[in-house]
Amino acid sequence: MFGRRRVEMVVREAPPSKARALWTDGLGTLATRSIQIIAVVVLAAGLVFAYQSLTVVVIPVLLALIIACAFEPVMRWLRAHLNATLGTVLLLLGIVVVLGGVGWAMVWAVRSQWDELYESAQEGFQQVLAWVNTLPFAPDQEQIDEWVAALTDFLTSAQFGSGAVAGVSWVANFVTGLVLMVVVLFFFLKDGPQLWAFLTRPFEGEWYGRVRRAGTKTVETFGSYIRGTAAVAAVDAIGIGIGLVILGVPLWFPLTLLVFLLAFIPIVGATVAGILAALVALVANGPVNAIIVVGVVVLVNQLEGNLLQPVLMGRALKLHSLVILIALTIGTVLGGILGAILAAPFAAVVWGIVQVWDGPHTPARWARRKNRAIEA
Repeated sequence: MFGRRRVEMVVREAPPSKARALWTDGLGTLATRSIQIIAVVVLAAGLVFAYQSLTVVVIPVLLALIIACAFEPVMRWLRAHLNATLGTVLLLLGIVVVLGGVGWAMVWAVRSQWDELYESAQEGFQQVLAWVNTLPFAPDQEQIDEWVAALTDFLTSAQFGSGAVAGVSWVANFVTGLVLMVVVLFFFLKDGPQLWAFLTRPFEGEWYGRVRRAGTKTVETFGSYIRGTAAVAAVDAIGIGIGLVILGVPLWFPLTLLVFLLAFIPIVGATVAGILAALVALVANGPVNAIIVVGVVVLVNQLEGNLLQPVLMGRALKLHSLVILIALTIGTVLGGILGAILAAPFAAVVWGIVQVWDGPHTPARWARRKNRAIEA
């Protein structure tokens, strides 16, 4: 009988192949990341191409989604107290009548005095240019003409005006998009939870919870952003409108309506509305009155940004100004004015999803605050 032996087997790893070694060093890691970035860019380009090709479908669906999120608390109450179909019909009729009526009245009021408003703003702009020409460091007239021509070309270009209402058949596109938006909004309001449950079926485990949190955060963010922005825009319009009336600025009513509309474009909208009001005041009442108008606009915007906006929209939705400007630029290039309006809420939704990526109150790993001890 043989004694017990301990047999030791030494398993030697095969040396890595040359091809594998090329992808495991620093340059290989960089190449791998580059390929991943290229894949993401190609995917993003495909999505942008699909969006631009199906604008008449995409924009109404997005608008219906945003409006449905804004009225989600009302719809939840109607589901609890009324039949789902009846509650949806009543809410949809209310949305169409109120938003449609208010929008039509505002557009009609602005258009009825648009010619006079445009002439006043243009005359004020010419006065500002004449004053600039008196400065020792002022650009020459040829440079000013080039800047004005470039700005005019951009504002009137098809790229800036692209969207659901652009092109030769803009009337047909608008009517088609409006009908589609109303129909899609009806189903979003009525069957929103069921539709979302259907879309989440392919996900399981951790990814199911992640997708559910992302959906809930999207509805909360869109709803809070739209309701808060509408309230802030109304306060801005009322405050600036009262200031224009007290200062005796003509065309105060269309200017007030423009303040409300442009307030949905953060940062840029308030600036444009303030410049327009100051130009009208400059022509009608002189430079001192125009400077006071600028002061009123700045004061109202500061009160709104530092006091009202955090209360109505929450600090979680307050994005950095640089992020908003980048989002506005991308939105304007892709969707014109409508893209500029939708850019900020979509950026807020993306950041909100990042904040709940790994848990209800746990951001994605790369977005978490780092607690680094400060070494002496």
